Amino acid sequence: MTAGPDLDAVIASIARPDEQARRAARERLSAGAPRGRLDELAAWLAGVQGASPARPIGQVRLLLLTADHGVTEADVSGHAAGDTQSLVRDTLTGSSPLAAVAASVGVSVRPEALSPDTPGARVDQADAMSVDDARAAVLRGVAIVDEEVDGGTDLLVLADVGRGVGTVASALVGILTRRDASVVTSSGAGIDDARWMRRCAVVRDAMRRGRPLLGDHVAVLATIGGPDLATATGILLGAAARRTPVVLDGIATAAAALVAQRMSFRAVDWWLAGHRSPEPAHAIALDRLGLKPALDLGIRREDGTGALLAVPVLRAAAADFAVTDPPPAADPDRPPAPAN
Repeated sequence: MTAGPDLDAVIASIARPDEQARRAARERLSAGAPRGRLDELAAWLAGVQGASPARPIGQVRLLLLTADHGVTEADVSGHAAGDTQSLVRDTLTGSSPLAAVAASVGVSVRPEALSPDTPGARVDQADAMSVDDARAAVLRGVAIVDEEVDGGTDLLVLADVGRGVGTVASALVGILTRRDASVVTSSGAGIDDARWMRRCAVVRDAMRRGRPLLGDHVAVLATIGGPDLATATGILLGAAARRTPVVLDGIATAAAALVAQRMSFRAVDWWLAGHRSPEPAHAIALDRLGLKPALDLGIRREDGTGALLAVPVLRAAAADFAVTDPPPAADPDRPPAPAN
């Protein structure tokens, strides 16, 4: 592994967002007409930016992590082989639905292929990777953030796609929230009863393998995670260390966030749940993280679409907040203005 950031030092450097700026934002907003969730988002932005009112959001980047997982050998995925590569190729050429959504909200996409050749091991039977490789993947995520922030990125959007990633993420959510496999296993699109039972068995067995390692977060990622989930964990920690907000997408990024939260309880305040998908494990993970989704549109697609749609809402919250001022108090000693 090449020289790079030290993970313990990254974690130690994480501080909470600017509470004074967030408090000032709340007080300023409470003086005007209530705007519901927009006020909450504007106050969150003020805190992570350290400025009240919140500044307009500038450069936004979607980090699209892609990896196919070996659990697909158990016929647990509703996605066809080659779907991941097609998504990346079509996104790069601007011909995918994801590319269209990203362009419509002014967000550039950076794909990161983390298993370009073949899927990894079946995590219900064998480790996804070595502990050293898992730590290197976490640090790769930190380095990606450093590149983005140094290049002027103000806001990161994080998504993780690939065949089998939902099954692996569900196992992580299950052991980290102490839920039964049947509770966190999806029965969504493309999943009939027989496939759901196979998926549930894979999640159960993966959870059994990961549960004894809960005291070592990198080891958990090595055992039942994968390079994409480890990289996502590093991105979330690195962003918090660089005081850069992140919008989370679906179940995979929420699972990585649960791991990162256990490594640094302060880091969660830098993240926003872009939306809530119909995946049962997603709602469970967001509840444990204490994150309220910006949107709830029933979007099941795990490619960043839901998180991207939260970006214009954040932009609107910042823009509206910047021009929202309480009316000046009346001065009883000042004579009324003359009539025209």
